[in-house]
Amino acid sequence: MTLPDVVPAAGILDFFRDGFEHTAWRLETRREYAADQASEEYKEFLQGVVPPLDDDGPWFANARRAAAAGRRIERVRLVDEPATDNQRYLLATTPSNLAAGEDIRYLHRSEADAIGLGEDVGDFWLFDSRILARFNWENAERRLELTTDPEQVLRACQVRDAAWHYAVPYADFVGRVPSPM
Repeated sequence: MTLPDVVPAAGILDFFRDGFEHTAWRLETRREYAADQASEEYKEFLQGVVPPLDDDGPWFANARRAAAAGRRIERVRLVDEPATDNQRYLLATTPSNLAAGEDIRYLHRSEADAIGLGEDVGDFWLFDSRILARFNWENAERRLELTTDPEQVLRACQVRDAAWHYAVPYADFVGRVPSPM
């Protein structure tokens, strides 16, 4: 596969189908995600409706295929104290990701700051420890900006290793946060 420089928002799912061989790892640092907040499910969540388990959406079907093929999709999500509404929503919807084969772990933002993973690190995906995909939230046509620059990839690998070391699995973390509902 020839590596593009960018992946538009509309092409992210296609990129995930073929963009990695072994591992896709993400750090989620934002307090809010516009895509979540624009959904009807999010609006219902704010009214106290528990999000249903989503097992047939395109992301989840793709994650199940990747897991069945032995590829790993992992994330660490930073959470504020107290958690924002959007972070509570992500906690409430995590069971769908886990059921699809993802491994999602959590880290309080204060802990992340203490180990040097402050907001300047930003959201990113790291594929096979060789491709760094940084999010461009301002331009949907350049949503993921890709690089194989060794210095940037090495820094992302270091961030991944530190975050993964300190983060805790969903089942252990969810009890530490006042009810996601």
